[in-house]
Amino acid sequence: QVQLVESGGGLVQAGGSVRLSCAASGRTLSTVAVGWFRQAPGKEREFVAAISSSGRSTTYRNSLKGRFTISRDNAKNTAYLQMSSLKPEDTAVYYCNTAGNIDQASRGVTFDSWGQGTQVTVSS
Repeated sequence: QVQLVESGGGLVQAGGSVRLSCAASGRTLSTVAVGWFRQAPGKEREFVAAISSSGRSTTYRNSLKGRFTISRDNAKNTAYLQMSSLKPEDTAVYYCNTAGNIDQASRGVTFDSWGQGTQVTVSS
């Protein structure tokens, strides 16, 4: 059974940075794309960023380009999301999931069940 576990969230001041981790068990991440998504209170889950299985290709939500960076370490079966220059509107629960490729991830076409996510709260 595939399990995705997100971690690294917390309370951060506006302008600060945080790095999220996505660890997988039951699936070898090196064979799939990985996407990050977020869901703010009262809003639908939205795409944030995705990285190809090799790590050579990435794609981002347009409004987040330049502030967020997705990466992966296939040896550790883990993906990351580095978030910088955080704004209060980045407050959300952040989730990771897997997909066939980054295009599918950007369209929310994912393989696995959603994990618990990790809460990121940005204070003004």
